[in-house]
Amino acid sequence: MTTTTSALLEYYTLAQKIRTVEERIAAEYSKGEMRCPVHLSIGQEIVSAAVGMAQETLDTAVSSHRAHAHYLAKGGDLYRMIAEIFGRVTGCCKGRGGSMHLIDLSVGFLGSSAIVGNSIPVGVGAGFTHKLDRSGQLAFSFFGDGATEEGAFYESVNFAVVNGIPVVFLCENNLYSVYTDLSSRQPASRKINEMVAAMGLKSIEINSLDPIVCLQETLAHVTWARENQTPIFLEYKTYRWLEHCGPNDDDCLEYRPKGELQAWKSQDPLAVLRESLVANHAVTVSELDAIDFAITTEVNLVFEKVRTDPFPTLSESMKDVYA
Repeated sequence: MTTTTSALLEYYTLAQKIRTVEERIAAEYSKGEMRCPVHLSIGQEIVSAAVGMAQETLDTAVSSHRAHAHYLAKGGDLYRMIAEIFGRVTGCCKGRGGSMHLIDLSVGFLGSSAIVGNSIPVGVGAGFTHKLDRSGQLAFSFFGDGATEEGAFYESVNFAVVNGIPVVFLCENNLYSVYTDLSSRQPASRKINEMVAAMGLKSIEINSLDPIVCLQETLAHVTWARENQTPIFLEYKTYRWLEHCGPNDDDCLEYRPKGELQAWKSQDPLAVLRESLVANHAVTVSELDAIDFAITTEVNLVFEKVRTDPFPTLSESMKDVYA
């Protein structure tokens, strides 16, 4: 599947917006104004951007703790997301949920949740609704490699296959579950996508290091799922640059092999995409710089405005909260 220059520019803009937002959160976090934990996607942006290009507004999506990129790629409102992380009443959950609890129903982002794997059945439920409505929509369920070790994952995949539910399972395999690498958690001879294929659905591995191929393959496979209204599993090989939870570089902890982080950074998909646009698609550096400047300007304005917003009152904080 070929992609036009305009589509690649849209793709670049989306990925760059995600990175700019995440880098700004990381830079500001130490000020203590964002009082919730944050799980950032720096290094993994190209996956969310590729999926975002394949999604339609009426499709639905769910995510887990590392959700900023998924929310933004689905079209979620940036201002309401940052306000939520700052705990302001103007946030998408009125300041009560924080970074790990994002929602924007206007674009079909049904929510994210902190518990590993627990949003996967919700995504399947949304897909079941689309099937019953015969709407032609898809449900997208984002999770990491650690979630494939949860019982809810297997139950959800099995239910989706047996019932022919139009859900796209999206596994961002960044090789680590907090500080534990994949080889310590799963058999070395087993690939996640091959394991899932044995459960009876189309299962594909996509390498995010080639951003244009990543986009083309994502568009092709999501189109297939949409046309056939059936489940599909896409495993993305990707990598997070920062610590599991927080804004810092944690390579000093030495749970990653020496040089691994730098090796992934040297192949930064966003930088590769930028270089390809200039070298192969007649896009100028000035055009890309203008896109970057517009994004930075938007993010600056959002952060400035959010700081003037009120916090929820005590009574507002207790509304719609259940235990």
